[in-house]
Amino acid sequence: MTEVAKFYILSHICISFIGGVLLLALWFNIRARFSQLLEENDSQKRVDKGLLYLSLAMFIWVISGCWIYGGTIFNYTETQGYQLAVNLFSIVNNMFLLLALFYFYYAPGFIYHHKKNIKKIIAVIILTSVLTFVLPFVLGENNIIKNIRISGIPDLMLSAFLCYLLGISFYRTFAYRGLRVIGVISILVIVLIFVSQISEVFLTFGNDFSNNFIKIIAKTSLISIFLVLATTWVIRLASTPKPNEITIHFLDWSLVKLNIPTKNIYDQTIDFGSKTTQYKNLLKFAIRRKYTEGEAQTIPVNLGGEIKNQTYLTRIIENINDILQLDDSQKLDRRDLFTFIGESKYRLRIVPNNISINKRLLDEFVESTENKTYKELI
Repeated sequence: MTEVAKFYILSHICISFIGGVLLLALWFNIRARFSQLLEENDSQKRVDKGLLYLSLAMFIWVISGCWIYGGTIFNYTETQGYQLAVNLFSIVNNMFLLLALFYFYYAPGFIYHHKKNIKKIIAVIILTSVLTFVLPFVLGENNIIKNIRISGIPDLMLSAFLCYLLGISFYRTFAYRGLRVIGVISILVIVLIFVSQISEVFLTFGNDFSNNFIKIIAKTSLISIFLVLATTWVIRLASTPKPNEITIHFLDWSLVKLNIPTKNIYDQTIDFGSKTTQYKNLLKFAIRRKYTEGEAQTIPVNLGGEIKNQTYLTRIIENINDILQLDDSQKLDRRDLFTFIGESKYRLRIVPNNISINKRLLDEFVESTENKTYKELI
C-alpha cells in the first residue's frame, strides 16, 4: 500500500467517525427536543430515523476502513474472507443510505415511506453484492478485460442508481427550504462520490493520488452536506406549528378563517374564490378529521384515490400563502396542515376540537350527489 493510500484510509476512518458521532448526537438531541412533533400521530408512532441511518452509514465506513487497513497491514487482502467482508460492508452501507431516503420527504415517490419498494431495492442490493463476490471466481482470468474489472460493473451500476436517488432527494430538500445553492452543491458532491468509484472498474482511470484525493474530498463534502441537512431539519421542526394551536373555521363557501400563532397568522380570513377544488378538498379533510376516527380520517392521494394527485394538496398551501401574502418566514409548508400516514394516505393535522364548520355549509355539502359518502360519515 502506498503512503497516499494509507493517508486516505486513515483520514477516511477519522473523518467518518467524527461525522457519524456528530450526526448521532444531533439525532438524539432532536428526538429529545421535538419528540411531540415527531410522534404526533398516535396510531402510527413513526419515528423519523433518517438522520440515524445516515450516521450508521458513516460508522460502516469506519468499520470498512479499519478492515481494509488491517488487511493491508496483516496481508490478508487476497483471501475470500476479506472480499466477503468488503461486500458485506457495501451491502449494509447501501442499505442504511436507502433506509435514510425512506424518511426523506422530498425523495422520489416510490421511495418515501414505501416499504414494498424499499424491500425490493434492498433485495437488488444484496443480489448485486453476491454477483460482485461470485463473478471473480466464475470468470477467473477473464474477470479483467482491457483494464475493465467485469465483476465490479454490477456494483458500479447500483452505485449510479443510489447516487441518482441521493442527488434528487438532496436537491429537492434544500431547494424547497430556500437553499438552492446548497442543493446544487449536493448534486456535485454526489457526482464526485460516483466518480470516486469508477477506478474500481476502469483500472486505468486516474492515478493513485487523484483517485484517493477525489474519494477524500467527496466523502468529507458528503458528511458536511449531512450536517447542513440536520441543521435545516432542526429549523423546520422549530417553525412547525403544533396541531393543538391551529384552528380553522369554515365560514361559508370558499371562506375559511385560519389561526396559526407560530406563523404569526391570527384569525385571517381566506377567500379561495374560484379555486373551488382546493376549498372542497380542504373541507373534505376537515370533515373526516372532525367527525370520524382512525383510518376514516385519512384520504388516499393517488391515481386511484379520492384525490388524484399530491399537487392538489400543494395547491391548497400555495393558495393560502398567496391569498394571505405571507413572507418567507410565515409561509406554510404542506406538512404544517397535513400529516402523511402511509400508503399514499394523508390526514389533516389540526385536532378535531379546533375545527368548526358552518352547519348550513355542512348540510349543503353532504347533500350534494358527489358527496354522499360524507353524509354517512357525519
